[in-house]
This record gives sequence, C-alpha cells and structure tokens, in this order.
Amino acid sequence: MGEKTSAHPGAAGRAVAADRPGNIRNVVLVGHSGSGKTTLVEALALATGAVNRAGRVEDGAAVSDYDEIEHRQQRSVQLSLVPVEWAGIKINLLDTPGYADFVGELRAGLRAADAALFVVSAAEGVEGVAGATRMLWEECAAVGMPRAIVVTHLEAARADFEEMTETCRAAFGGESGDGVLPLYLPLHGKEGPDGHRPVAGLVGLLTQRVFDYSSGTRTETAPDDDQLPLIEEARNRLIEGIIAESEDETLMDRYLGGEEIDVKTLVEDLERAVARGSFHRVLAAEVVKTASDPYVGRVSLVRVFSGTLRPDETVHVSGHGLEDRGHEDHDVDERIGALSQPFGKQQRQLSQAIAGDIACVAKLVSAETGDTLSAKNAPLLMEPWLMPDPLLPVAIEAHSKADEDKLSHSLARLVAEDPTMRLEHNPHTHQVVLWCLGEAHRDVALERLRTRYGVQVDVVPHKVSLRETFGSRATGRGRHVKQSGGHGQYAICEIEVEPLPGGSGIEFVDKVVGGAVPRQFIPSVEKGVRAQAARGVAAGYPLVDVRVTLLDGKAHSVDSSDAAFQTAGALALREAAAETRIHLLEPVAEVRVLVSDDYVGPVMSDLSGRRGRVVGTEQSGSGRTLVRAEVPEIEIGRYAVDLRSLSHGTGRFSRSYARHEPMPPQIADRVREQAENGS
Repeated sequence: MGEKTSAHPGAAGRAVAADRPGNIRNVVLVGHSGSGKTTLVEALALATGAVNRAGRVEDGAAVSDYDEIEHRQQRSVQLSLVPVEWAGIKINLLDTPGYADFVGELRAGLRAADAALFVVSAAEGVEGVAGATRMLWEECAAVGMPRAIVVTHLEAARADFEEMTETCRAAFGGESGDGVLPLYLPLHGKEGPDGHRPVAGLVGLLTQRVFDYSSGTRTETAPDDDQLPLIEEARNRLIEGIIAESEDETLMDRYLGGEEIDVKTLVEDLERAVARGSFHRVLAAEVVKTASDPYVGRVSLVRVFSGTLRPDETVHVSGHGLEDRGHEDHDVDERIGALSQPFGKQQRQLSQAIAGDIACVAKLVSAETGDTLSAKNAPLLMEPWLMPDPLLPVAIEAHSKADEDKLSHSLARLVAEDPTMRLEHNPHTHQVVLWCLGEAHRDVALERLRTRYGVQVDVVPHKVSLRETFGSRATGRGRHVKQSGGHGQYAICEIEVEPLPGGSGIEFVDKVVGGAVPRQFIPSVEKGVRAQAARGVAAGYPLVDVRVTLLDGKAHSVDSSDAAFQTAGALALREAAAETRIHLLEPVAEVRVLVSDDYVGPVMSDLSGRRGRVVGTEQSGSGRTLVRAEVPEIEIGRYAVDLRSLSHGTGRFSRSYARHEPMPPQIADRVREQAENGS
C-alpha cells in the first residue's frame, strides 16, 4: 500500500461489506510483543479511511486494544478484528497478542486468516525474530500460508534496517536466504547532533521511485544519481529472486541477457510467488473465538469457509476433541441471532456473511471456540486446531460463600472461551485447578473472573498427588469396644501389612481360621481398612501398594456390627503404620523439552537441579534438540515460566505422568512437618 495515494472514502463508521468471496482478504498480524502490530493496524485503518484518526496504544485509544485489561497492562491480550476496504477489496485485519501466554488468541487468528504479516522491529535486533516467531513462521509454511514481513520502528535511534534484513533472511529465508528480500529500502536524512540519521523516506526497488516524508507530507520523485548505486544491488537481487520463483522458465534468460523486465510482469510474478502456497479452504464455518458480552450474552467470532450465513437461520453446532480440557463433545441444532461485524469494541450490523468473511454471531448457547457450524441437514466437523498444552497449574478457592455459588458456572464459561485453558477438579487433592500457559495468562483469567463474572477467588498453593506406602512389614491390632448401656460396640481384628511393588494398589487377604471373625464381618474389616487407606496413615495422603492380611479377631454375639468392624479395621491399619517407616511417594513426570541447540546445556543442567534424570537427547529438525527426562512433579510447577526465561522463548515442553516413586527422606520429613502444622 506504500505507493497508493488515496483511500476509499466514507468507510469510517459503517460496516464493510463484500459482494463476493474473491473480494475478501483475511490477514493476521504476527509478531513479538512490542513489535508494533497494533500501531500498524491503526495506520492501515487511517490510510483506508476506516477511522478518522489513528489511536495510540499508550492512551488506550487504539481500535484493536479496547479491553480494560489491555488498557491497564498496556499490551494486547486478545484477538481483535479491524475490517478495512481498499480498492474494492475488503481486508479483515486480525491483530494478535505478541506475548507467549496468549498464543491461543494468536492461533485463532491464524486459523481465520488467508495470509500472515510478520511484524518485526528494526530497533529490537535479533530478539525481534527469536525462537517463538521463527516457529510460527515454520507452522505457516507447513500449511502453505502466504507470508510477508513488515519492518517497523525504522525511526528509532537504535534501528538498523540492514541488520534486521539479514536477521530475517537467516531466520526465514531458507538455506540461501533468498526467500526473504526487501521491496523497499529506507532513505536516511541528515545526521543530527546525536549522530543519528533519521529515516526520511523510502525507495521502491521495483519502481525505482523515492517517497520522501522529510517535509511532513509525502512527495514522489525519481532517485538522485548518487542514490542509484545504493539500490542497484538490492534491486537486482530482488528481481532475480522473483524470477526464480516465477513459472516462466524463459524469464531468467531474458533478464540475464540484458532485457529490461517491465514492472507489471515483476509485480504479477511477485504476487504469484507469495501466494503459491495459498490456504486451501474446506467446507463449513468455524468458531475462532468465543466471548461473553454483558448485554447480549455469548458472542461467537466465526470464519465462514463456504456458503452464506444469515441471521435467524438454524445451524448445526459440532464440538469434539477437547474433552481433556473441560470441553464436552456436543452435536446440537441452534438458531443463530443477529450477525454483526466487529470493529474493535464496536459491533456493526450485517445482513449476511459470505464465504471468506468473518462475522460475530449472537446467541449460540452451546458454541465454543473451535466448534464447527454447518447446515442442519448436512452436519460436518472440522478437525480441531492444534493448541499448546497449558502447563502452569493455578489452584483457586472461592473468596466467600457468595463467590462459591457462582464459581462453577463462571469457570465453565471462562474455559469455553479459551481452549488453551484447562479446568481440573483433582479428586486426590480436592483442589480446583486452572491450568494456564503462563503468569500473564493466569492474571488475565483471574481478572476476567472478577470483572466479567463478578467472582473473587484466592490463589492457594498447588498440591501434587502424593501417596504413602509401608517401608517394611508391620502388624496392627484394632480394638473397638464400648459399653454405654443398651447395645454396645464390639470388634477386634489383627492384621499384617507388607509393602508391594509400585502400581499394585491395595490387596486384602482373609486368613482367619475357626470363625474368630464371623464371615459377614470380614467385608466390614476390608471396608474400614480401605477407607483409612484413602485418608492416609501419616501425612494425610492415600496409602497404596500394600497387602493387608486379616489374621485373627474377636466378635460379640450381640454388640458386634458392620460399623464396629469397619472402625476396628481402620484402627488396626493406623497401629501397624505406627510400627514402621511410612514412605511418601511423589508423582514423577516424563518431560520432553524441545529447545534450540544453543540452550541444551542450560536446560539439562536445570533439569538436574530439579532432581530430574535426563534419559536421552535427539535432534529434532534444524537447530533443535529434544531432551527427554524424568522429573518429580513437585519440582516443575513453574517450569512453563522458568523454561521460557531459560531458553529466551525458544523452548517448549510436554509432560505426562510416569509413576510414583519414594520421596527423598529429607524432603518427605519437611512435607510431614507441614502436614502436622496444617500448612
């Protein structure tokens, strides 16, 4: 758009409509936090006449950063849509957060888009295209999504366009680097007192036209004689790169033979090269984001892939594949409400949404992020998108009784909006746990509970599922005898407890002879033993991997009962536990860390410091290593945060339960002490 001179008039304040799918483009902006994505969206909205003035992120006036949380944190935390119109084409600009904790919003934007603009800052150096951005580039390449790079912050004192260009060539341009070439070069003005030469304009390499902004308005001229040598090498390299990607095998010969290739042909070949891996559309529509509006209820942002979506029609809503994150499978028919087009926080009414467009649908009660909408008589299901696992546990409790009454429903709605969040009701620790992507993700979730749903929660220490087992064989006698008038209580049992291999659970064996314990009460003893085992015998954690043998006992013809023998069984197990060392067992996770080769050493050292055992490493693609280790879960509660810092954003990891193992005595003693003190 750098060489256009006029915008579509009158676009501000109204919905942008398209008459056919070929006139719609969905473009997602991708880049690290602070790279200038939102500022770029504001500039594009102004240039196209969608707004009358560009807003600023700093003062909360930006169109796409409208959430109260974004104003307070001074950064994007959610996907936003800004539709604009240019030369008869509707362009849906999808502004995404750059911070790693909000990658779910980013992936929603990628899912809805046809092309991606990777925004990098000339002032940030290599960090602008660090690991996370590079991985996203590769993901887009894998699905053939067209990509372009926008370099921002050229006016900054420490900006270095040439260095950033070379960095992008190395990161994104393949082995030769020729996949990344600039279309424009910055022209620097006079050197100031501080030695800085500000950018005064741009030169288009294909058109060889100079756009000078030094006077405050843009003027277009031909390059000076002294400027031509500066652009000749870059122009030749760009033309050769475009021709190499073209489908005309004779074009390179013509160019190398000295023939001047006209600009129109070069631009057409450039467009063909960029779009060669264009996104292959599939049938149906998809919910790319779900949100709750205090006035209209649940609102679904939908990308239409085929057909036309109209208000008040009935559609089939399908959602599958995210059961492990608290999203139940569902297949229902629902009548949609009004259609609208979001423009930042505004909603502009639409009469329909055609294939290729993005619109908001009101009143889809069951629809969640990632669901498929299809015709009622021809239901379809799109494959769920790949989402990172939330690996930071946040245990929460309702702050008050009033909060407790609303908590369950509010959490369900929160998780329905965000597929990168997982809700767990842990049956072993009896905690409610929100699994998040990082601390910023956690903070936003808690603030939304408070501001959007009116629920105040307290964050409490997260507990791992510890267990107990016997260190050696032991015996115990349970005596429950009470006489207090009327029917008394009488039950005595003697047991032997011995440890079993890990994973054995609890075995109960009956070796009573001579009817010392009547047959009808033997299940009562077992029930009491198992109930006490579930409560624990030392620090309040479930007892596992033991064999309990009932050897002997006594009963009374009148006072013995099921309840009495249950109590006796529990007492016997506690007495046996008092005679031996009780080991605490901690869960051990199998951890797989994918990290840049530069950080393999620090990652392995860090894992060892967490009592981890590295069990293997292997190469995983160019410049990356997969590290496999077994690490106690109690040591990796914050690993999602720590790995990001340790690897400068290049590391990812997964975890899965492996087994329970004995905890080192000194750590076990500390856990017991905390349990005794009630902390």
